[in-house]
Amino acid sequence: MTTEQQFDKAISICRNIFVKKLSDYGAAWRIMRQESVTDQIFIKASRIRNIEQGKIAKIDEDITSELVGIVNYSVIGLIQLQLGYSDIINTTAQEAIEWYDHFIKEAKTLMIAKNHDYNEVWRLMRVQSYTDLILQKINRTKTIEDNNGHTLASEGIDANYYDMLNYAVFYIIKNMEDKTNR
Repeated sequence: MTTEQQFDKAISICRNIFVKKLSDYGAAWRIMRQESVTDQIFIKASRIRNIEQGKIAKIDEDITSELVGIVNYSVIGLIQLQLGYSDIINTTAQEAIEWYDHFIKEAKTLMIAKNHDYNEVWRLMRVQSYTDLILQKINRTKTIEDNNGHTLASEGIDANYYDMLNYAVFYIIKNMEDKTNR
């Protein structure tokens, strides 16, 4: 499989969960402020790090389910950046799915460009590095949010969400490859 095909396969898992949760809850996340979305990603990445460090998980969700959450909350973050938060749920499931597909397409385009420039070096990285990079991007995002979205020389919040999304997808791909190679 090519990286693009693997990306699509990983995203299909994430999108399926996103659609199912939309069916269960609607777009309830529309009321979340940007900082809350970032904190949700932080919770998931922190849990992954704890599991990687050998801490016993007491809830029945594995690393992949947390990675799916990072992908989906990163897309939610991008949607919220575009639309702003709302005091009411003012987005239909169909609109949410259209936004989801739009931002995934953008993330894939970015991944393809970076993959070209960096010659797929992510394949040589340890999966724990993806977790650390996601946590670093979260902390960068928190700083930018605390500065009201202003940066002097750096990319904005959206770039960090895209990177978190793509690192989570790389981790999912590596997990899928590990299961295949067993």
